[in-house]
Amino acid sequence: MSAQPGTGPDATVRSELFGPSRRATTIGLVLLISLVAFESMGVGTAMPALVADLGAVSSYAWPFVAFMGAAVAGTVLGGRWCDLSGPRVPLIAAPVLFGIGLLVAGTAGTMAQLLAGRVLQGLGAGAQAVAVYVLIAAVYADRARPAVFALISSAWVLPALIGPPVAGLVTERLSWHWVFLGLVPVVLLVPSMRRLLPSGVFRARRGIPAVVAGRGLLAGAFFTVNSYLPLMLAGTHGWSLAAAGLPLIVGSLGWSAASAWQGRHPDLYRPALLRVGFVGVAIGTAGLLLVAPSWGTPWLALPVWGVAGVGMGLGFASVSYLLLQQSGAGEVGFHSSAAQMADQLTTAAMIGAGGALLALLGSPATALPVLLAVLTGLAVLGATIAGRSAARPAA
Repeated sequence: MSAQPGTGPDATVRSELFGPSRRATTIGLVLLISLVAFESMGVGTAMPALVADLGAVSSYAWPFVAFMGAAVAGTVLGGRWCDLSGPRVPLIAAPVLFGIGLLVAGTAGTMAQLLAGRVLQGLGAGAQAVAVYVLIAAVYADRARPAVFALISSAWVLPALIGPPVAGLVTERLSWHWVFLGLVPVVLLVPSMRRLLPSGVFRARRGIPAVVAGRGLLAGAFFTVNSYLPLMLAGTHGWSLAAAGLPLIVGSLGWSAASAWQGRHPDLYRPALLRVGFVGVAIGTAGLLLVAPSWGTPWLALPVWGVAGVGMGLGFASVSYLLLQQSGAGEVGFHSSAAQMADQLTTAAMIGAGGALLALLGSPATALPVLLAVLTGLAVLGATIAGRSAARPAA
């Protein structure tokens, strides 16, 4: 017998997200994610012009690395803060700090001031990301969480559609400063990594350690490429900044579509879905090896990065679900901050490696294929350890 309209699992999930007691929370989460998404998509597109104005191409990685390094600190502090007093205050303070960073970066006349603004943005973004996870764990039922993560991914759609082309046009017609103002070096913490990450992360031990490691590999591969794609197309193939942002749009749409699909299938086996996600990212990064050299075919960036986006939509939501599923009471803040930190550290390290390759080899056409080969290896490694992200069997 078929379910009546407005009843059944889908109706229950919709009630969890948009019922009278949840509507304001759900909308607030989407707005917070959208704020960071607009900044991320816009800055990535404007970065070639920004670095040309304030520094040499060898400085290309520093604004990204400064953001990610500071986000590590924000993640750690945000996780501890949430575990001690809950997510309410961090969810208010973090966007304020992020906004101050936008103002500092947007008025920058030197690379030093720009980096200071990026540090403030990173601190705010890191603390906010952890607080969002803690709030989801506290407010939404387990079965509704895949749909919540799908909705959060969808918050990137509008920024992905209008962020890169608008940022490109604004940069070309006005100034890169307005990419920041329109939204109004690395803190790696290496000595304390073993205390800040769950034991066994570097061996990808089964359970939470493998989930955290998977988050780092997935984000490191995808977001590093996202940072360098505009440079690849503008610097090597002569595309305009607006056109060079188009693959970022395609990737984000693929992410959103795949995330929405997995949200409608809450009973899927998440470790297998994570493996499929890694394969998609590996295909995307490897495919860009046919784009990055001077002899490459630039339009191929559109379809192959769409495949990578689909991989992120499946993999990122799966990692998020597995993290909360395996976190006990009082562990959500620590595990969430560890996952965010793995994400940020890996991305910062890979973007920094790309900057070093640019300084060493001299041109994007020579340096970026080497970086892409390394990132493809990270995605393949992630696919091999995805099966370990399942919960450890009870003793």
